[in-house]
Amino acid sequence: MLEDLKQKVYEANLALPANNLVTLTWGNVSQIDREKRLFVIKPSGVDYDKLTASDMVVVDLEGNVVEGDLNPSSDTPTHAFLYRHWEQIGGIVHTHSKWAVAFAQAGVPVPAAGTTHADTFYGDVPIADRLTKEEVDGEYELNTGKSIARVFDRENIDPLAVPGVLTNDHGPFTWGKDAMDAVHNAIVLDVVSEMDFHTMQLNPSQDVHVPQYLLDRHYFRKHGANAYYGQGKH
Repeated sequence: MLEDLKQKVYEANLALPANNLVTLTWGNVSQIDREKRLFVIKPSGVDYDKLTASDMVVVDLEGNVVEGDLNPSSDTPTHAFLYRHWEQIGGIVHTHSKWAVAFAQAGVPVPAAGTTHADTFYGDVPIADRLTKEEVDGEYELNTGKSIARVFDRENIDPLAVPGVLTNDHGPFTWGKDAMDAVHNAIVLDVVSEMDFHTMQLNPSQDVHVPQYLLDRHYFRKHGANAYYGQGKH
């Protein structure tokens, strides 16, 4: 079942350690088949060097296992909730990448401080609400997904324009049109988090945000109807 999708998700998962986004088994990638209303996700706690495409687990949008001999990622309820809440996304990544986690643990959004950020994220990458004890003691992973959606809804942020978030005290989630696109966004998020950390250290008394007009130019030259970056117009 969904053998091609399993291969894609397997390859996307291997891209995490290849890009220094995970330590040990601290990460997972999924991708959804919207027509079948099923998604494929990494199994829980399996070493990346032992992972195979056949290990990938097929689950439904409630997080129930449809096919697979291994337990799906413990973050499956978070992925499932986000797929239900945002029908326009096709792939999700969660990591504990160092620089993004530093911002998450500090409870600080990643500011849009320059054009590197603006090429991918149209504004600050927000920090989700800290979970209450009741939320953690209850359906923790589901409530993590709800906390992510809540900050985007409350602040009226387009999840396609800002394809990532920091979960407070925890770490980053990113998403995209498919699994590899979500991995790309995870790479960018960690890189700009590192850049921002140093920028804020060098200039602690000033607002480091890029001017809105430059944010607009860099984001929209890559995204939208009039995008001209790359070779797509030839």
